[in-house]
Amino acid sequence: MLRDLADGARTLLRGFGFWRVDPGVMLLGLVPAAIVFAVLVWGLVALGIGLPGLVDWATPFADGWDEFWRNAFRALVAVVVFAAAAVLAFVTFTALTLIVGDPFYERIWKRVESHVGGEVPAEGPSFWSGVRGGLVLMLQGLVSAAAVAAVGFLPVVGGVAAAVLGAVLTGRILARELAARALDSRGLTFADRRALYRRHRWRLLGFGVATQLCFLVPLGAVATMPAAVAGATMLARRMLDEP
Repeated sequence: MLRDLADGARTLLRGFGFWRVDPGVMLLGLVPAAIVFAVLVWGLVALGIGLPGLVDWATPFADGWDEFWRNAFRALVAVVVFAAAAVLAFVTFTALTLIVGDPFYERIWKRVESHVGGEVPAEGPSFWSGVRGGLVLMLQGLVSAAAVAAVGFLPVVGGVAAAVLGAVLTGRILARELAARALDSRGLTFADRRALYRRHRWRLLGFGVATQLCFLVPLGAVATMPAAVAGATMLARRMLDEP
């Protein structure tokens, strides 16, 4: 398990290494990531500014409480809501960036496929297939955000448990979506993909969590996105090639 987790994380590093192979095509991948990142950061900042008033409005039942407990409860609610919004933003960023930047990331995918060698599909998945995948990813993000918010209200361990759960759920979703292009292009059925994901779940999780941690660095989401697409293509090829 630990070896597969580490191997998944190293695959992201190999994705960064693809800058040496074709810096031009990787540079193009920064453009859609920067646009979507700016929009989502603006949304999170607006949420953070308006959150205290929103929490006060949503918890009128706490108005009669002792000041200490009222403030502590509302602070907890604000933290949990913002954490859930951040989880949703992580997943939404990936989904929106893949949709907006589909032509750019298809070029990265094709270049990595050619570099890895072996059988290279003539055509990738259609644009609308990518849109459907993005919408599914957003729905999964909503479910994950709700789960993180619910766990955050657990006494004592809620904050830590929510952070760990958010990292695991988001990493799992990110890895699967980023690897989807290489799998869809080969016509794998839903059942085939699920079986593949089960066999390599720890490797996928290691790759996804490493990607998410890079997203936490200031501007890391923008810088990481091209490498994540390249690394996920390499990871998908390894999963497909292994018996």
